[in-house]
Amino acid sequence: MMANGFWGRATSAMIVGALLTVAAAMPALAQSVRVTVNGTPITDMQIAARVKLFALEGNKSGTKGATEQLIDEAIQIAEAKRLGVTVSNAQVDDGLLQVSRNLKVSQDKLVGMLQQSGVNVETLKDRLRAAIAWNAVTEQAIMPQVQVSDLELDQKAAGQVAPYQGFDYILKEIIFVAPGGQGASGRTAQANRYRTSFAGCDSAVELSMGFTDAAVIDVGRRHATQLPEAIAKELANLNVGGITKPRVIETGVSMLAICQKTQAQDLTFIKGELRSQAGNQALTGQVANYLANLRKQAKIIYN
Repeated sequence: MMANGFWGRATSAMIVGALLTVAAAMPALAQSVRVTVNGTPITDMQIAARVKLFALEGNKSGTKGATEQLIDEAIQIAEAKRLGVTVSNAQVDDGLLQVSRNLKVSQDKLVGMLQQSGVNVETLKDRLRAAIAWNAVTEQAIMPQVQVSDLELDQKAAGQVAPYQGFDYILKEIIFVAPGGQGASGRTAQANRYRTSFAGCDSAVELSMGFTDAAVIDVGRRHATQLPEAIAKELANLNVGGITKPRVIETGVSMLAICQKTQAQDLTFIKGELRSQAGNQALTGQVANYLANLRKQAKIIYN
């Protein structure tokens, strides 16, 4: 009986050991390589995980879209390595935190949302790692190639200047304090009384003393292109000594008074916006071309 018990235990141990060995081998066996990119394998499990992430995001490109994205990422990471770019785990964690902030949820909540949809957080981290690496490649290798013509910007900016944007001002702001907009209607009535009595910037502070919680702030020089369109249009129709209608702002009720007004065309701010737009468009095109060329040179094998 003792012998039988010994063999029974030994056999059980062998079976358990065999099962553990098989279980350990199962993940590797379950994964089959669908694509190889310059020797880097992309498995069906990676693709399936990315499809689940797509579904959570509302991306309907499915298996094909997931496969192509993973191919791009393999190429991007390889290019980053070639250029000496490394991405730390801390950078990836910071990226994950930023995603949760953008979604206005905690990081734990984000991870829970992923898990509920059957998405491992590592799937998102893999994509973040590739995105961070590619951003570094863009800054290092692509952005220096982007050039925007100043002559074209000057011509385009000049064509966009409206008549009301042709003035330079020295302004004062008169604020009737109403934190959070509380009591704004009453403060607007007081601001209108102030406006009726306003006789120019020199007496602006003295006039404000007759009102409770009214402040006069020196705004200084502003060109019309620096101001919101509605305010710039209103100021254009006023002379020196004029004051705008009351506007409710976060801190209360605001009016702007014109202390000086001169005809002046300043394209600086319009050019700045145009430069940003043109630069972004040019950069987007350059990035797409750069990646397309890398794909042409890559050895991509579909299994």
